[in-house]
Amino acid sequence: MPTRTWTWTFDKPPAALWPILADTARFNEALGVPTYQVEMVPQADGTVRRTARTRLGGRELVWDEQPYEWVEGRWFRHVRIFERGPFRRFGPALTLEPTEGGSRVTYSLSAEPMGLIGRLLLATGVLDRIGRSIERTLRAAAAVERPLGLTNLKPLPPRLAEGAEARLPGIVAALESGPYGHGLAQRLVDHVCGAQEVDLLHLRPLRLARLWDVPPQQVVELCLAAVPAGLLSMHWDLLCPRCRGASLQCEGLDQLPGDVHCPSCNVDFRRDFARNLELSFTPAAPIRPVLAGEYCLSGPMITPHVRVQQRLGPGETRQVEAGLPAGSYRLRTLEPGGSLDVELDDGPPPTVIAESGTIRLGPPSADGRLHLENREATLRGLVIEDRDWVADALTAHRAVTIQAFRDLFAGQAPRPGDEMGVESVTLLFSDLRGSTALYEALGDSAAFAAVREHFAFLTATIREQRGAVVKTIGDAVMAAFPQPPDALQAALRIQAGIAAFNEQLARTLPIRTGLVIKLGLHGGPAIVVRLNERLDYFGSTVNLAARVETASDGGDIVLSGRLAADPQVAPLLAGLPNRTEVVRLKGFDAPVTIRRILPADAAARPAA
Repeated sequence: MPTRTWTWTFDKPPAALWPILADTARFNEALGVPTYQVEMVPQADGTVRRTARTRLGGRELVWDEQPYEWVEGRWFRHVRIFERGPFRRFGPALTLEPTEGGSRVTYSLSAEPMGLIGRLLLATGVLDRIGRSIERTLRAAAAVERPLGLTNLKPLPPRLAEGAEARLPGIVAALESGPYGHGLAQRLVDHVCGAQEVDLLHLRPLRLARLWDVPPQQVVELCLAAVPAGLLSMHWDLLCPRCRGASLQCEGLDQLPGDVHCPSCNVDFRRDFARNLELSFTPAAPIRPVLAGEYCLSGPMITPHVRVQQRLGPGETRQVEAGLPAGSYRLRTLEPGGSLDVELDDGPPPTVIAESGTIRLGPPSADGRLHLENREATLRGLVIEDRDWVADALTAHRAVTIQAFRDLFAGQAPRPGDEMGVESVTLLFSDLRGSTALYEALGDSAAFAAVREHFAFLTATIREQRGAVVKTIGDAVMAAFPQPPDALQAALRIQAGIAAFNEQLARTLPIRTGLVIKLGLHGGPAIVVRLNERLDYFGSTVNLAARVETASDGGDIVLSGRLAADPQVAPLLAGLPNRTEVVRLKGFDAPVTIRRILPADAAARPAA
């Protein structure tokens, strides 16, 4: 098969170049390669055939889209097997090697002609022309100092929808006039209007915050507010736990099925509110329509958590230089089958064996290379990946514990009767001590005004600590936090700020004694449900959290024993005046252990 090879040098090390050179979808878009549609058909042996279609130069191209093979930071290769087109086989290969001053890149293009047109294209130097375009794009990308997600490699600016440019100043003004602009609205507009489509098809605010180097919550709030402002559309993505791609997308929580099929992996899986259900965004169509289809289905940076991906024929063995650092990994196949979680140390890598639908480890290699064996009767793709979930995914659990989400999308909740579980949520319950006396002393109108102001104070503090108010119950508040330390910090800030709040309240209301707040915290598993047309939590964790608050005397903070023992919470308690108590709580037969954080002026008060 005719092959053309080039060697280029760069002044950056391989670790810096790999995320650039392996971003195949970005390069295809920048090179003007059209998007393509993919039909995935399960095969009898459990594999999936991926038939891709597009049009180029007035001709329809149809091919079998094979998965990429790669070793992170070292090399990748890919081949397309065509049914229609000028070539029967076509594909690139890239090798990245360190040099004294940077890196050496060896890039190859192979093409097998299918007919006369293919032979003419090769004879007239089509591979050389493609190679020159690729080199120009690679060098332009490598020269960029900013992250690629903030740089448009396309030679022409993106095309906005008709009339969009005139609407954008109003959108910026509207966002900045509200509480969620954070001075970033113009920056988001510039990104939506100027970024490549690969950065907008699945816009992740946590990734954008990392690229911008700004607090994540600010970008999440901004993206949420940009939906009603008309700049963005939001959707829920169900991520496959194997390939971590979006297997299903819908606009509302009430549209989500419980069971999902991933056509790419040919496996069924269940949704997980805290792990594989993600909130992401795309530009609103009236601002910038984005093309449907793929620029690259399976390049290395499509799944950057995958360190090694190799395809082995029946009975094939292979040794590759991988240089995997010590850490936690998951071993699996591209096809349906078992997986294996392992801890690798700094010693020789083990042999990875696919056999009888499972993955197992063989003896460590003697030569320091990674040994792979396929003992199956069919081709298998072997994958070694990081065990951490997608770091930039804004999970549903995190999204619904953001106050901006509650404020802007109050109706987003599961359909009636549909329950979604979360492994852990930290709940804060508050109440006012002596609220009946407050109403008697001030009268209903003034007392209600005081309660309303205290709700605003609590909500602002909870929001600043990355939590959200779930609901108010009389004079009480129920709030949720994705992380236990945030809940404790919110409680500490509430009690620390109540004196200043009371001073301000006394300037507008005839209140002689300040409000005293009772606080209780507890965390654990819960069920996410629709209640009164809003998203709410249900279960024993909620019941105990509510009862823990009743043990508060006011001015203190009461934590359940379980929450106090949390590894993230315990260090925070070490420097605070606190004591452990065993109390009786209504509705619980057995005594409950609590940890009480005492007010500064009552640290020496004996336990009741």
